[in-house]
Parts: sequence; C-alpha cells; structure tokens
Amino acid sequence: MRSLGLLILSASIAHQAAAYSSGHRDIYHDHYGRDLRRRNIVYDGQIADSYDFVVVGGGTAGLAIASRLSEDSNTTVLVLEAGDTGDAVADRINVPVNAYYSGLPGSSYDWQYTTVKQPNAGNRALPWPRGKVLGGSSAMNGMYTVRPSKIEVDAWSSLIGDDTNKWTWDALFDNMKDSETFTPPSSDVQQEGQIVFNAASRGTTGPVHATYPGFMVPLVGNWTTTLADIGVAISDDAYGGNGWGAFIATSSINPSNWTRSYSRSAYIDPLPPRPNLAVLPNATVTRLIFDTSNKNNLTATGVEWAASANADRQTVKVNKEVILASGAIGTPHVLLHSGVGPSDVLQAAGVDVVLDLPGVGQHLQDHISTQVVFKTTADTAGSLHAHNLAVNSGNTPAFLSFINSATAYVNITDLLGPDSAPQFKQQISDALSSSSSSLVPSTSDQVKAGYEAIYNTTLNTFLMSPLGQVEILFALTGGQVDGENTVAIQAALQHPFSQGRIYITSSDPFTLPVIDPQYLSHTADLTILREGLKLARKIGNTAPLSNYLDSEVTPGSAVQSDEDWEQWLVNQIGTEYHPSCSCAMLPLEQGGVVDADLKVYGLANVRIADASVFPVQFSAHLQAPVYGLAEQAARVIRATYNGVGWPSANQANGTATNSSSTGAPSPTSSPQHDTSGAAPRTVGASVVLACIGVLASLLL
Repeated sequence: MRSLGLLILSASIAHQAAAYSSGHRDIYHDHYGRDLRRRNIVYDGQIADSYDFVVVGGGTAGLAIASRLSEDSNTTVLVLEAGDTGDAVADRINVPVNAYYSGLPGSSYDWQYTTVKQPNAGNRALPWPRGKVLGGSSAMNGMYTVRPSKIEVDAWSSLIGDDTNKWTWDALFDNMKDSETFTPPSSDVQQEGQIVFNAASRGTTGPVHATYPGFMVPLVGNWTTTLADIGVAISDDAYGGNGWGAFIATSSINPSNWTRSYSRSAYIDPLPPRPNLAVLPNATVTRLIFDTSNKNNLTATGVEWAASANADRQTVKVNKEVILASGAIGTPHVLLHSGVGPSDVLQAAGVDVVLDLPGVGQHLQDHISTQVVFKTTADTAGSLHAHNLAVNSGNTPAFLSFINSATAYVNITDLLGPDSAPQFKQQISDALSSSSSSLVPSTSDQVKAGYEAIYNTTLNTFLMSPLGQVEILFALTGGQVDGENTVAIQAALQHPFSQGRIYITSSDPFTLPVIDPQYLSHTADLTILREGLKLARKIGNTAPLSNYLDSEVTPGSAVQSDEDWEQWLVNQIGTEYHPSCSCAMLPLEQGGVVDADLKVYGLANVRIADASVFPVQFSAHLQAPVYGLAEQAARVIRATYNGVGWPSANQANGTATNSSSTGAPSPTSSPQHDTSGAAPRTVGASVVLACIGVLASLLL
C-alpha cells in the first residue's frame, strides 16, 4: 500500500503544478534543476495532494525535523517555506565573513520585521531581521554555537512538569551533541586565540559542523587573560552544562571548505533523493484548516498556502500532523490567522475564533545589546579584510572564515558586587505584584500566572546563580573612525524581566504581525545592562587588551554616572537577534501553548518545534538549543507513529508496524526500509523519478 501511496503522490504533481503561478526565482545555475532535485527541493507546485506530516517553515528547526522524519520510508513529509532557496545569494550565505559585510538583513531574504515604537528605548521602532529563505535565520546569523546551561534547561523542564524527562539537561545535551560534528582548531589558531575546549562535551557525527575559524586575529588572544584579570573565570568547558565565564566560542562553520554550516547545508543538501520528502520554497502558509466536529480537540486536516498575496490559495491535506517551525514570530502569526489565540486579538483583527488560547504570542522575550567602541593600533578583521580587498589578495577561504567568537557570560555578583546583588534581588522580588498587574500585555489571568512563573524562575533560579546575566562579546569586524581601526566590546542582557507579545491587527496573512517586546519595561533590565556596559568599558581599559586600545569612541568620556549610562543606552540598544518564548511550553493554566510533547493545547495533531516554545530566555545564542529541540521533536514524533526514537515510545504506540534505527543517523542516511509487508518501494520510487524527468523538460 505504501508504494501505491507514493504512486498517487506522484500522479498528483501535475495538478499542483498547474495551480502554482509564482515559479522559482532562484533557478539560475542549473538549467534542468537536477541539483535542486537532488536536494529534494521542488518548485512550480510539484507537490502531492496530501502528506503525512506538513512542516510549516523551512528554517533552523523545520529542515532538521523534515530530514529526520523522512528517514522513515513509511512517512511522507512536506516542508512549506515562505522564502526562496537562497541559491542566487549563495556566496552571501556561505562565506562566513559576509555575515558582516554582505549579509542578508534588509534584502528580500529577510522578513524585515520592525517592532512597534518602544517608549523605554528612545521611542524607536527597531528592526528585527529574520531569515526568509531555506535555512531561515541559520542562513544569515552570526554563526555562534553556544549552548545554554544545565541550570536553565532543568528549570524549563520543571516549569512544564516534565515527568518523562524529555526536556531535562541530559536529554537536550544528548540531542545537541547528536546535531553536531565538532572539529578542534588547528594548533596555530588555538595558540593565537588562547582557545580552551573539552572535546568530550561535543558531538562527533551530527550534520551541523561546529569549529573555530581557519584564521585568528591576534587581538583575540588577549581576551580570556583580560577577563581573568578583572575576576571573570576562564571556562575550560563551556559546552558541558556550565556555560558561564570567558571563552572563545565555536561557530557553525564547515572546516572542509570554510563555509557556513546551516540547516539547509547540514540537513538537506547532503541527502540522496528521497521520494517521501518535498521541500517547497516560495510557499507562504496562510492558515491551518480544522475539522471542528470535536470542539475539545480540533484536528488539522489541511494547510492553506499561497505563492504570494495575489496568488490563488492552495490546500495540502494532512494525514497525520502539522508541525509549526516558523520561529518566534512566524509560528504565532500562523496560529492567529488560523483562529487559534487570544479571542480579543482575533476578534479585533476580524479573524473567526476557532480556539481561544490566550498564551499565543505572549511571554515574548529577547536579548538586547549595545556596545562600547574603542580605537585601536592593532590589526582587526575589518582592517585586514579591507586591505585584502584593496590589493586583491589574501582573502583566502580560511581568512574569510574569521568571525567574532570571543565571549564571556558574567554573573550578577561580578556585575554588582557581593553586597549589592542580594539587595538588587530583593528589589525585584518586591516588584512582582506591581509588575504582574501593570506590565503584562494581556487581561488573561492564565497569561499573568505564566508571567509570574517565568519571573520567579528568572529571579530565584537564575539571578544569583553562576549563570551569565550579561553576555560580553569582542567584535573585531567594524570599520574605521577618523582613519583609525576600531573594535567594540558589546554587552547583551540575557535574562530579561520584561516580556512582550506578538499579535495581529488584520485578517490578511500577508500583513506582517505586530511585534512589541516591551524592551526595558522592567527597570531591572536597565540596571543589569547598564552594569554590563560599565564592565565592557573596564575590560577595554584592562591589560593586556588595553595595551592595544586607544581612546573610547562611544559612548565617550562624557558618560560617567549611572544616569549618564542609562540616558545613553536607551537610545542605542537593539536586538541581539534571539526572540523566543511566544508559544511557551507551560501549563495551560499559566498561559502555555504547548505541552511536554510539543502539542498545542486543544489541537489533536498540531505541534510546535522552534524557539517560540522555550518558556525562559537562555544565557546563550539560540541556534544550538533549537537544533537540539528539533532533534528531540523528531524523536518524539517518530516514536508516536513508528514505535522508535523515544524510550517510552512502544508503550505509547504499540501498534506501530514500521521500524527505523533508534540511533542518531546522519543526514545522508537513506530512508529506512519499510518492514510492514508492503510491496517493494522501488516501483513507487521509479514512478516518482520518471515524473520528475518529465517535469524537467518543462524548464527547457
């Protein structure tokens, strides 16, 4: 029967192709499209009428999940991605240093979101770049591979009451390792950057590469020593659960060719043809369609999508589940336009209420940052890059792999001192009631209860722990000021007490959602970031780093008092590009949106697997935990239907008749063989390939 299903899938291609009016803008290097098909990427609407799993969003998590699910040959998977493939801008994606000098923000490969004006941040509307391309934001980010700490992940598990231990540190640690292949630095780079690492904490066989640049700017070698001289400990293993202190971070770079390693290049490009996997770019999901006959547990029967705002709406049927992986902005946006979310928001936008779920779009959290800039007499990455361009020499792949990676996660005692830190905690504790009544952007008691749960976890579990409350980063990729090289020492708030929301004001799904992070609405955030910036200045004036730095450019010597710093920073801060928590994994009575199985409350077959489900912000960059989340999500889903992947799976689904490997197969694994007694799959695969060959001729 499975071969017959694939035959039907193939036969339906012509119907879908005829309805697809947009075409594929990125086909330019391969007239016949063979290269795209080898990567299971389809275009011109070449998809079937139905799939077992429809993944909404081909970004960091979505492509990872699709790759893992399609390892089971008895499963069909479709990915719908609003953006293009990225092939036309491959160099801008693949060359690491281009993230700074020729990146995708502001282009058509960026959603180009902006926040509403932020009254506590100079009344500015701030940009929120997010990737609108296969690979999502992993195709345009700064490539930091930094993990959260055990304290944070176990707190997440406690918030949801995770009795099955799916979201403990041990589980996420294993999944983050499964997602990566770590390569140590060369001896020269290690010595130049004074790099310390523990390979035992890293993955060895995963699809995403993690390593250090092939070239190291000598200034970096002063970083950890300088931090140690002001009392910030040097970490000898920032990836094994204690992610604090000073260290040189790894980056998602493939050392075999010094290119960006991101979700598409890691999880999709290496795959052989899989007849059970289709990745469709230029397909914006407009809503989910539900069978509402069971009001207490709605079933998604289809996913509606369109190539553009003016194109016809198409619907693909769902046999098993919809997996939302559109990120902290896109996922609540899809739910809201599907009629799932706070009823007052939906009614005001003119969207019929299908399910009143108050937490959708709430609990939004982000890291915010700004920087102290110094002139320097030393070479920087920016000055070397500019020189090499001018002389048309020296920009080798190894050199072009250099990206910023010197970092430190600084705890509250290092920021405020041992006497002031407890007093600061008490002030925040005393403000809980007033904050809950005045700062929560919802009238829902459930959402307010969730705000308080997150607040108390941040206060009582995170604040006085060794966790970094501020991330300090060393940036060497800036330009010149007054003809002199510059470097920046950045400070980024990690555990905000301010929470915002995502919502809609229109029933048109092509109208961008409203983003209100409510930056600095809680005064504790202002204090923590202020102290982080003062520390950044102190680092720049401490040897050995200070031996190479000259005058401070910004904010400059005029900024001295706490009031000076606060007045300056509110007009400077922006996102560190880490939005999360907008569909939080919390109990329903706390404004939660998903349970411990990632299932949306009140929906029988819709899961969310992206950064929106984290209930708290991590003191880390989000790429690594999102890959870990995606790996775990795939295990949970495969267990539900095939009886493997998660240890308790066979108890949950004793009727599964198809098997697959219980290990962590590489992304180049072929689909697992069907053991259900169906006819051999070679017939179905041949039909699919024949249809592809016919369609290729249409491109001539």
